[in-house]
Amino acid sequence: MSGRGARHKAYRRGRSAERLAALALMLKGYRIVGRRYRTKLGEIDLIARRGNMIAIVEVKARARLEQAMDSVNVLTQRRIEAAAEQWLARQPDHATLSLRFDLVAILPWRWPVHIPAVFTL
Repeated sequence: MSGRGARHKAYRRGRSAERLAALALMLKGYRIVGRRYRTKLGEIDLIARRGNMIAIVEVKARARLEQAMDSVNVLTQRRIEAAAEQWLARQPDHATLSLRFDLVAILPWRWPVHIPAVFTL
C-alpha cells in the first residue's frame, strides 16, 4: 500500500474509533461537546461533559490496552493539555468546570475501555 493509501486507511480507522468511543461515553451519561478540537498547539479527540465535569478524551485504537496507555506519553499529554487550556478559556462557565484527562482504548473485538484520569496536570 502506498504512503497515501496507508494514511487514508489510518485516518478512517481513527474516525471510526472516535465514533465508537463517543457512543460508549454517551451510553455512560456523557454529552459530547467537541470532536477533533484543533489548535496550533494540539488536538483533542473528544470533549465530553457530565454535569460540571469536562473529560478531555484521547482515543487510541491499539491491539492491547497496555499499548494504548503507553501511547499517551509526556509529549502527547503536554499537547492535549495546551489544547484543553485554550478550549476551557473559551467557555463562558469555565470557572465552574472541573477538568479531567481520560483515555478510551479501542481494542479488537471488545467494547471500548474508558480509563478516567489517565493523567493529571
